[in-house]
Amino acid sequence: MPLVILRYWFWGGVVAMLLDAVDVILIDALGLGGFGGHYHRTDKLLDSYYLALEMVVAWRWTNPWAKWTSALLFVYRSIGVVLFEVTQERIVLFIFPNLFENWWLYCAAVFQYRPGWAPTSWRTTLVPLLILLVPKMGQEYLLHFAEAKPWSWTKEHILGV
Repeated sequence: MPLVILRYWFWGGVVAMLLDAVDVILIDALGLGGFGGHYHRTDKLLDSYYLALEMVVAWRWTNPWAKWTSALLFVYRSIGVVLFEVTQERIVLFIFPNLFENWWLYCAAVFQYRPGWAPTSWRTTLVPLLILLVPKMGQEYLLHFAEAKPWSWTKEHILGV
């Protein structure tokens, strides 16, 4: 499914992100046995796959502000994922947030729907990054530091499982 990203940047990325957000729920709902004790490792591997596809797309962008910011954020998050795998310390994923995905989706949306908003300077790059960083840090804190499990609430209150 993530290969759709290569053709339909924005919508492929949205679908991949949504599937990633509900992967635990889908696995449980389909009765596939769950991830067991390997959830984080499996999740990070699958995330890395679709994020790498997004990076392939970003690498082909002609806009240097979007391309190089994407590359920097991708490498930064990748370092965090490797450090997490080595240390198993969840705080590492908070320190190395996945801002790449949000930035990439922002750029894909801008290129498709609002080309005039494309990053062309430090200001038009940093302002969206800072706006995207605020909710991302909240999400990273809840998932990786506070270890909230929103999928459990969703399964119980929405799916009734």
